[in-house]
Amino acid sequence: MSAVIVIPARYGSSRYPGKPLIKIAGVSLLERVWRIARAVEPKVEVLIATDDKRIEEHAQQFGAQVVMTDPDCRNGSERTHQALIRSGLSPSIVVNLQGDTPLTPPHVLGNLIAAMEARPEILIGTPGVRLTLAEHDAAMGRIGKNVGGTYAAAALNGQALYFSRFPLPYVRPDVRDTIRAPFPFFKHLGIYAFRPQVLAQYITLSPTPLEELEQLEQLRALEHGIPIYLVEVDLKGRQIASVDTPEDAAEVERILKAEGDVV
Repeated sequence: MSAVIVIPARYGSSRYPGKPLIKIAGVSLLERVWRIARAVEPKVEVLIATDDKRIEEHAQQFGAQVVMTDPDCRNGSERTHQALIRSGLSPSIVVNLQGDTPLTPPHVLGNLIAAMEARPEILIGTPGVRLTLAEHDAAMGRIGKNVGGTYAAAALNGQALYFSRFPLPYVRPDVRDTIRAPFPFFKHLGIYAFRPQVLAQYITLSPTPLEELEQLEQLRALEHGIPIYLVEVDLKGRQIASVDTPEDAAEVERILKAEGDVV
């Protein structure tokens, strides 16, 4: 088995309790994300990892395979690892697909898995979208107004150099007119593919200083010396967003109305 996609789903979100079960355009958030994972080509195993019976029962109603995990799992990575162990599956790649990302095109996941299959040196892979100079400028303009997403800088071979809430890199005004496309600006998409043994190592690591400053969990791997590779993907014109609040859910409905269902 090449790959397994695990969708961690908690009922007790502090910002939006019961979030996996909310309806978005008539379909639950969790089912929308599961449908995306099931649409990945070539087909992969898909598991929902939860500690809540309400989520388990709902997921079983639409035909999902559910693995119950412990309530004290600290984060999605830990829940993903526990679900993989309890499933008895032995893939070469495990993907942690957060259960609040209902607009992720399936080809993004397929491209990430394909990159991991083609390059055994990638221990952790994560997708990123290359930005235009105008998009980078717009992100810089949002500084101080809202978080505005996560950005990444990468080496020429794709190895991530850093992730930040700040748009990377800074462009000096005196060199601005000299840079040419393709620009080295990436918006990070919060999806991770691990070699299972690296995921097992990662969940044992202690939080790190840069991680705590930026509140970005992926920095823990970099600070402990585990490389992450940025896999460039193309959203093919689609918008992407996650659901953390009721307002986010309304925005996702607006996008779906404008662009149609992802699958």
